[in-house]
Amino acid sequence: VQLQASGGGLVQTGGSLRLSCVVSGSIFSIRIMGWYRQAPGQPRELVAGFTRGAVTKYADSVKGRFTMSMSRDNDGRTMYLQMNDLKPEDTAVYYCAADPTQLVTPAYWGQGTLVTVSS
Repeated sequence: VQLQASGGGLVQTGGSLRLSCVVSGSIFSIRIMGWYRQAPGQPRELVAGFTRGAVTKYADSVKGRFTMSMSRDNDGRTMYLQMNDLKPEDTAVYYCAADPTQLVTPAYWGQGTLVTVSS
């Protein structure tokens, strides 16, 4: 399973960005996908997590502002993270992740994409 994230960049406070992550390979085994982020000097945190057949869950800090969604094409699966009303504290490297059963320690990771929110 391979994950390729993109879409990060520099945005002003209150702006929006959409991150994308293409999931390819043996995707039939993947039931859980999510987005993490890691700010400088901080531990990595789960931002949004999707379990097949269940409701997407969000960190309290992003509820109402971030939305995770997915599409499926012939080659794989793409997940998105729509981020609205961005704040300076959202500045971090964002990673997509996937696993057959859990998101505590996902087996598969994307390479990370930097989001910088200026004040």
